[in-house]
Amino acid sequence: MTIYIPEIDPSSLQFPDPNTALLDPNGLLAFGGDLSPQRLRQAYRHSIFPWYSQGEPILWWSPDPRGVFIPQQFTPSKSLRKFMRKAPYTITLNHACHAVIRQCAESRGPDQTWITEAMINAYQTLHDVGDCHSVEVWQDQQLVGGFYGVAVGRIFCGESMFSLANNASKVALWYFCHHFNQHGGQLIDCQMMNPHLASLGASELDRTAFLTQLHQHRDTVLPAECYHPQTLVL
Repeated sequence: MTIYIPEIDPSSLQFPDPNTALLDPNGLLAFGGDLSPQRLRQAYRHSIFPWYSQGEPILWWSPDPRGVFIPQQFTPSKSLRKFMRKAPYTITLNHACHAVIRQCAESRGPDQTWITEAMINAYQTLHDVGDCHSVEVWQDQQLVGGFYGVAVGRIFCGESMFSLANNASKVALWYFCHHFNQHGGQLIDCQMMNPHLASLGASELDRTAFLTQLHQHRDTVLPAECYHPQTLVL
């Protein structure tokens, strides 16, 4: 059976309707185009993100269902609370976004990461223009964990996380959920559900529900201090 995947017109920022994405592989929508800030902004505003391996064309996805965190409902486990009372971690926002993006790629190794050099450069550029943000976990002034993603109004679209020390990525998520909720954030998109995300408390939304929330919240501007570089506290 032949599967038709539309090619992105390089002269246009328009994407196909996310509802036309394939069921198998789940969410594959289109290929081609580029990773310019303008195209990435347009993609995330329509529930679409790039995901591909080195040597492949850029592939664009919008899976159904969608893995999400609801910040106001995030509850850390008793063991994580106990751990954090003794852990010598400092958690910051937007102190080292370029390094977090690079570390997310390198911590998986060249054969396991989808974060190609082109992707690294694209999201670092997206950070420089104010759309991509990071949470960092520090131990003895060393970066030991964190994640990055793209802000779309009251929704934060998580891209990747890494952890080089016990519970570092869990702590980063916990502190960010608290901070994001305090500033009016409504939803954290984590794209495709997996067992690790489920263990952290992620749930699933079908595409219709996710698009409804995205359309409702994508044009709301959060307070500027939401993404100012700062140390996060509970």
